[in-house]
Amino acid sequence: MESRNLKRLQARARIVHALAHPTRLFIIEELTRGERCVCELTAMIGADISTVSKHLSILKNEAIIEDEKRGLKVYYHLACPCILNFFTCVEGVLRAKSEKQRAAA
Repeated sequence: MESRNLKRLQARARIVHALAHPTRLFIIEELTRGERCVCELTAMIGADISTVSKHLSILKNEAIIEDEKRGLKVYYHLACPCILNFFTCVEGVLRAKSEKQRAAA
């Protein structure tokens, strides 16, 4: 595998890895409805602020979300709404898998 291709694939893997957690998927789903502050997300998730902040940091480091500080609060929003296309594809895979399992039963 050539170096340029390897770097591109590694970058893709980092993004997919950042998405690979139920809490982070929940955060992204919530941000599709509009921006949220850390305090809102913490209450919705039911975890402590340090845990939620770690999840937000992972998503932010891969440029999936962006933040904006306003006074004492930090608000997050999707940086690249096209991520929703990926989720549409994932849902298609889940439907196909379910149909295949039903047919085999």
